[in-house]
Amino acid sequence: MQPAHRQLTARDYDSLGFQNAPDATLVLAERVIVRASLMVEAVFGWTPQELAGRSMRCLYPGQTDFDLVGERARKALRERPFYRDERFMRRKDGQIVWMEGRGRTMDQADPHRLAIWTYRPLDSAVGAGSLLTAAEKRVAGYLVNGFTSKEIAKSLGCSPRTVEVHRANMIRKIGVRNSFELVRRLLDTGAG
Repeated sequence: MQPAHRQLTARDYDSLGFQNAPDATLVLAERVIVRASLMVEAVFGWTPQELAGRSMRCLYPGQTDFDLVGERARKALRERPFYRDERFMRRKDGQIVWMEGRGRTMDQADPHRLAIWTYRPLDSAVGAGSLLTAAEKRVAGYLVNGFTSKEIAKSLGCSPRTVEVHRANMIRKIGVRNSFELVRRLLDTGAG
């Protein structure tokens, strides 16, 4: 009798590898989920069947996040076939989580036409730890993603002035001189 693995075809191994990948893996066509791996349930709370045919919008905290991150990824994928970033995403239960996203386009001329994305939750929204309040950590997550104060305010439902106050507090607490140094320090200490 032959071992079970010798009875599998190359196609079986491909399917097995995709379905059981260690990160949540999605095949997207025009940012609509065509296929999802089993790990999406652990990461996002949705079963692969529930996500099939849905827009990626359901995995973002808001329309602004969906639009801005999508445009940033599209531009980057036109320059190179692989892209990586960190962003807020939303689980089925509404919980907002900090994720690492990695994508690969199959068509650099039209990056959203067909792409493969993997997602992995990150342990910490920002590495500055207990120095920052929950509100500051939310703002910091957007800052390391390159969002402007206006974009952050729109995403969080507050005023740009509130975002600026949080930014100033973070600069003071972390002991840096400006926003550029703040983002660099946040990335160096665990957000990137």
